Amino acid sequence: MANLGYIQVVRHCNHFCGFCSNPATPYVHTLESMQALVDDLVARDYFGVILTGGEPTLHPELPAIAAYASGRGLDVRVITNGTRLADPAFARALADAGVRRVHVSIYSVLPDVEARLRGAPGTLDRAFAALDRAHEVGIDVHVNCVINRLNADHLDRNIRHFLAHHPYVRHFVWNNLDPSMGRAEVNQAEFVPRLEQFELSLLRAMRLLHAGGRTFRVEKVPLCYMGEFAWASTETRKIVKGEERVVHFLDDKQTVRQTAWGHLYAPACGACRLRPICGGLFDRGGAYDPAELAPQFVDPEPIVRAILDDPSDPTVSDRTLSSWRDEFRRHGAARTAVSAGDEPTPPRAPEAPPVGQITVEGVRLYQARRRAEARKADALGVRQEPGRDDDGT
Repeated sequence: MANLGYIQVVRHCNHFCGFCSNPATPYVHTLESMQALVDDLVARDYFGVILTGGEPTLHPELPAIAAYASGRGLDVRVITNGTRLADPAFARALADAGVRRVHVSIYSVLPDVEARLRGAPGTLDRAFAALDRAHEVGIDVHVNCVINRLNADHLDRNIRHFLAHHPYVRHFVWNNLDPSMGRAEVNQAEFVPRLEQFELSLLRAMRLLHAGGRTFRVEKVPLCYMGEFAWASTETRKIVKGEERVVHFLDDKQTVRQTAWGHLYAPACGACRLRPICGGLFDRGGAYDPAELAPQFVDPEPIVRAILDDPSDPTVSDRTLSSWRDEFRRHGAARTAVSAGDEPTPPRAPEAPPVGQITVEGVRLYQARRRAEARKADALGVRQEPGRDDDGT
């Protein structure tokens, strides 16, 4: 299987998003501790690694760990807010290190909205520059967008901007807001959307991309809100392809291995023909309304065929629809066998190496960041997530 693993390189950031689900911790990484996690993914026969955070470009060893992962045969990607990537020299360093793709997170092309979501002014122009700099050095450029209450009505306007001003961007990813961790959990009222709020703008955005020959994926959105693009659901694709995911969290969770992709379902979902291949509602934070889910009465096999035959996806297998059907009968039902209110937490993987460590210096920096972030939270009128004790425990 062409599985992708995640390594959180740092857990601090130069922005202050009010819905951040992975805020600062006292854990820190060295190059050696990150190399051990790369080796773990290689031992699992993973296809690639996504270096993320926090803001991973803040770690001074990011080019070195990217080069190490590339040298070990992994497809290397970086998720970034683009602030440092806007520097041509830094973009060149990542390209020389073997970074194949960068996912630049941009939530809104409206400057005031983006500034509010980022908790910092002037970030949008830097992110646009990051797209250009990465493209100039030959890195494939993707755009990531977290769907939230403030951008839910103009996802398609964002796409029109990228098509007009950054036409080389060929792939887009939307993530519906995870309301269960960090600042996202304590600021749900401001940032968590209703599903109906983004349904039309997401559909218009997907249609624009499909008509323009771009590719796209949508995470944490139930299939009843995907229209004719159910094949673009990340969870559905993983269910169909039987993929797993390992995330090396730079916090107390450490390494989590996810093999099931079903989340929460409403009673009405029992009648839905797409239920076996739908990830349902991702909501461990109790912020969404399962009553918004509605059964779909369409044949799931054209969706499966579109995934298995997708020429743009290098990770698809050569299985036929018939062989997939037999395999799914044996194994697939277990991947989505979850009832509403009973979503499992992916199990910790104790066989993995330690993910970073808590040091005296790490605790000192964590405490300083907490104080600085408290001032930012007060200035922005958002709540700061609960922190650890003064000693970092």
